[in-house]
Amino acid sequence: MNTGLRTCRRISGLPQAARCLLAPLLLLAPVAHAQTAPQSGGQSDPDPVLAPMPDIGVDWPDMGQPDAVTPMVELPPETPDAQRQAVAPEPSDDPVEEAVTFADAGEERRYTVRLTGVEEIADTQFITRFNELSTLHLGEGKPANLAQINRRIKEDSDLLDRLLRAKGYYAARVRGAVSAPSGSDRLAVTFRIAPGTRYLLSSVDLTGLETTGEREAKLRAAFPPTAGDPVDADAILAGQESLKVALAENGFPFGKVDEPEVRIDHEERKGDLDIVVNPGAYRTFGKIVMGNEKLFSARHVQRIARFHPGDTYMASDVEDLRQALVATGLVSSLTMTPRDAGDGEHVDLAIEARPAPLRTIAGELGYGTGEGYRAEVSWTHRNFFPPEGAVTLRGVIGTQEQTASFTYRRNNFRRRDNVLTGLLSVSNIKRDAYDARTVTLSGSLERQTNILFQKKWVWRIGGELIASDEADAFSNGNRRTFLIGAVPLSLTYDGSDDLLNPTTGFRLGGRLSPELSFQNSSFGYARVQVDGSVYRPMSDRIVLAARARFGTILGSTVDRIAPSRRFYAGGGASVRGYGYQAIGPRYGPNDDPVGGKSLAEFSLESRIRFGNFGIVPFVDAGNISTSFLPRFRDLRIGAGLGARYYSSFGPIRIDVGTPLNPQSGDPKVAVYVSLGQAF
Repeated sequence: MNTGLRTCRRISGLPQAARCLLAPLLLLAPVAHAQTAPQSGGQSDPDPVLAPMPDIGVDWPDMGQPDAVTPMVELPPETPDAQRQAVAPEPSDDPVEEAVTFADAGEERRYTVRLTGVEEIADTQFITRFNELSTLHLGEGKPANLAQINRRIKEDSDLLDRLLRAKGYYAARVRGAVSAPSGSDRLAVTFRIAPGTRYLLSSVDLTGLETTGEREAKLRAAFPPTAGDPVDADAILAGQESLKVALAENGFPFGKVDEPEVRIDHEERKGDLDIVVNPGAYRTFGKIVMGNEKLFSARHVQRIARFHPGDTYMASDVEDLRQALVATGLVSSLTMTPRDAGDGEHVDLAIEARPAPLRTIAGELGYGTGEGYRAEVSWTHRNFFPPEGAVTLRGVIGTQEQTASFTYRRNNFRRRDNVLTGLLSVSNIKRDAYDARTVTLSGSLERQTNILFQKKWVWRIGGELIASDEADAFSNGNRRTFLIGAVPLSLTYDGSDDLLNPTTGFRLGGRLSPELSFQNSSFGYARVQVDGSVYRPMSDRIVLAARARFGTILGSTVDRIAPSRRFYAGGGASVRGYGYQAIGPRYGPNDDPVGGKSLAEFSLESRIRFGNFGIVPFVDAGNISTSFLPRFRDLRIGAGLGARYYSSFGPIRIDVGTPLNPQSGDPKVAVYVSLGQAF
C-alpha cells in the first residue's frame, strides 16, 4: 500500500495554504527511467514508482528567486554542430578537465559518476538510495553517447532533488556536467550540489490523540519528531508507523493514523506538520472465536495465548499467538481478525485455520563405520487425538539394532509449551559394549524449547519402567535380566543467542535419575550429570566455543549396574575421532568397552565463517572410569577439522577427527555428519 505525505506550499501573504498536492513518499524501485526534471516555474511531475525512498512534494518557488533550485546544465539543441559542442563544468578547484569533444555525435564512451557538495549531509542511506536508483549508475561501465548521458543526468538531477527534499533541503541547487579528464579514457559526470538551508518543523500537531485520555502522553511519546527538528521524511514516516504500533499495543485495535500533512513556508524555511489520528475506542481482549474446531478448540487456543480476557488489547500478543499456532505444524493458512464484541468494552479474536497435511511417512537408510547398516521408517499422525495429540509408529532394522516403538505426544498440554509424552518400545541392540533385549514403558512432562521460541529455562520430569535381558564382558557370555524403575529429572538454562548456531552466551544443565534395579536382589543408585558450554565471539567471523561434561553414578558397582545404564564416551556428540562408546576401560578376550561409573569430557573449537560456509578446527578429550570420580590422567584426546554450511534452517556440519592417543582397535579417522553445531 502506498504511503504519502501531503504537503502544501504556504503562499506569502495568505493566512493558510493555498494549494496542496499529494506526493508519494515511499517509492518502489528499481525502474529503468525516472521523470525528467521540472521545468522552470512549474510543478514537479508525479514521480514514478522507484525504490523505497521518502519524499515531500511541494510547489517550487519561482526559479528567478534567490533560493530557487537551479536546473542542471543542459546541452544545446541537438543540431549537427551543437552535438559536437562541449558541456563544461563550472569553475572549481578540481583538477583541470578538458571539455567533451566528439568527432561523431554518435560516439560512445564509458563514464564515471561523482557527487560533490553533500559530504556533510549524505549519510549511508542517502548514498545507497542514489546508487540503487540512479540511471547513470545503472548504465555505468557501458559505453553511451552524449545524448544518452545528458538524459541520464537530467533524470538523476530530479532524483537528487527528491533525496535532498526527503532530508529537509528544499532550497537545494543541483548542477550536472560532463567532461573529459586529462589522461583518462572515460568521461566524468559530476553533480555539484549546494544543499542550502535545512528546513525545520515549526509545529507538530497530532489531532485526535486528545481523545485517548490517560494514554495520550504515552502515545504522543511514540511519535519522536517535535518542533525544531528537521523536516525529515524518514523520521516523520517512521514516527507515523511507530504511532500506529503504539495504538495497537495500548488497547486501540481499530486505530488509524492518516497521512502526514506538511505545510512548507519557503520564506521562513520552516514547515508545519499535521497528522489526523482516529484512535477509535479503547478495548480489552474478549473471547476467542474459532471458525471451526476440527484442529483446535477455542479453549485450547486460549491456553496457548499469552493474554487473558480483560487484558489490554495488544497486537504483539495476537502476533505471538499466530506464531505459536503456526509452530504446531497443523495449519496451512491462518487468519486472525479483531472484532468488536458489541459491549463497549471488549474485542473478540476471530480465528480461521485451514488444516495442513496431518500424516507423514519418513524413511532413512544409512551405513556407519562401527555401526553397520541401518534402515528406519516411521508413520506419524500429528493430530490423531485432537487437539495436538500425535501418534508415531517407528521401526528400525539394522546390523546392530532392531526396534519397534509407539509414541504418543501431546503439545501444549494443559498450558503453553508443556509437552506430554508416552512411549512403548521393544528393541534388540547389539553393540561392542553390550547386547540388550529391552522392553521400555516411559512417560514424561517437559517444557521444551524450539527455534521459534527459544527459552531460557527448560525442564523435564518423567518415569521409566524397563525390563532388559543383557550381556556384556563382565557376564562371561551369560545373560542377565534387569528390572529397572527410574525417575529422570532435568533442568537446563540456555543463555545463548541461538538454538542451533550459538555465537555468544552460555548454557548450563543438570540431570538426576534415581533408579531402583532388581537382578537377583534389589539395589538402588542415582545417575548425575552436569553439562556446560560457553560461546565467545572473537571477531565478526570467529566464535570460540568450549564445553565440559561431568557425570557420576552414586551407589552400587559397575558390574551390578545394567550395561545399558552406564556411562559411555566417544563419537560425534562426545569425543570426535573415536568410535561410538569406544572410550574407557575394556575387558574380556575381545577387549570390549564396558562403560563406567564416572564421565569427564571437554571440547574446544574455533568456528570460522566465510559467508554461508565455514571451517571448525577442534580438540576433544574425555574418559570413562569405573571409580566414583573420573581419572583425568587417562584422558583420550581427539582432534580434527570440520566444515559447515549455514543453511536457512541451521548449520549442516561435517567433522573429520583422528585420535591423538588411541587405544588398540581405535580407528585412524572418523567422520560425523549432522544438523547443528556439535554443542
